[in-house]
Amino acid sequence: MDLADKLMDVIVITISLLALFFLHQYRFLNSLISTVRTLFKENLTGKVVLITGASSGIGEHLAYEYARRGARLALVARRNQRLQEVADVCEIIGSPETVYILGDVSNNDDCKRLIDATVNHFGQLDHLVANAGVAPVCLFEDYDDITKASPAIDINFWGSVYSSYFAQQHLKKSKGKIIVISSCAGWVFAPRTAFYCLLQSALISFYETLRIEFGTQIGVTIVTPGFIDTEMTEGKFLSKEGRLEVDREMRDVQVSLMPVESVEKCAKANS
Repeated sequence: MDLADKLMDVIVITISLLALFFLHQYRFLNSLISTVRTLFKENLTGKVVLITGASSGIGEHLAYEYARRGARLALVARRNQRLQEVADVCEIIGSPETVYILGDVSNNDDCKRLIDATVNHFGQLDHLVANAGVAPVCLFEDYDDITKASPAIDINFWGSVYSSYFAQQHLKKSKGKIIVISSCAGWVFAPRTAFYCLLQSALISFYETLRIEFGTQIGVTIVTPGFIDTEMTEGKFLSKEGRLEVDREMRDVQVSLMPVESVEKCAKANS
């Protein structure tokens, strides 16, 4: 038994060291690619960009970055007043035209409608930014009804998949891009975030596969930020009852000791 334990220790240590080595190489390669992208940034003047979850957080500030670079925008979210305010700012700071579309990305029909509405209005689609998401925060054992976590799956995963599905034919015509906003939670795990980590891992795997399937027809960019100063890091979580609520106490438990990057810097780095 002692020999088996020692053997397992050696195996685990070896695998961990190898994982660290390859993770370092992977991060270096990603950094190199990001640098090259910065040097040869795409001219976005007149391009049509659809952003989901655009009424706040990363989606809102990505809209501002695209607007400053002259893109025409279609902004999607569920909050009418906030969406209109973001659209107005976009036109003030440089977007030739910004429209906003109320929609629920967890609904397949809504996703088709918002893609169709964008293409019918602008005549094309160049970038899809799949950003809409919520953060379910609860210990797995504390769920009284496990199906209450379903809204997170529908919004975070299916919302991106549905919109990508209906956008793909238009993006192929324009040689466009899908930018999916995931999270480092796809490979860094913490208590109470089992479903959130699951969904980020699923997004990363799904879009890495699409990157291979699409080849040169559609570009795929997967963004995996850490803690960003948004409504989520202010404590707006999906509760175990399946409701979006602001929980300051839970926010202090989950976020207070972690470094939080500004949403403006995150948007600027990924636009």
